[in-house]
Amino acid sequence: MDAAGERPYENFSGGEQFRVNFAIRLALSKILTRRAGARLQTLVIDEGFGSQDPEGRQRLIEAINIIQDDFERVLVITHIEEMQDAFPTRIQVEKRPSGSAISVV
Repeated sequence: MDAAGERPYENFSGGEQFRVNFAIRLALSKILTRRAGARLQTLVIDEGFGSQDPEGRQRLIEAINIIQDDFERVLVITHIEEMQDAFPTRIQVEKRPSGSAISVV
């Protein structure tokens, strides 16, 4: 359900589906760890941001910032500069002829 009302999941755009999936996965993870008496240590978000328009990316950045204290670490994997610049620390991987080089920015 959204501002347009109730509709089938299949009728949401790819970007909307990504945001719905993100919220459901977080909620399920929290429920399962609470039941197990554990704590979520790491959140990994691997790509998927390309399906978002600028407003959708901004909403995801805000959501990640809101929940970041629930985790020891949050890893966001993306090639989108706007997303990379939204977080204070960046692990940058650069492919080179001799192998990949990693730097922390």
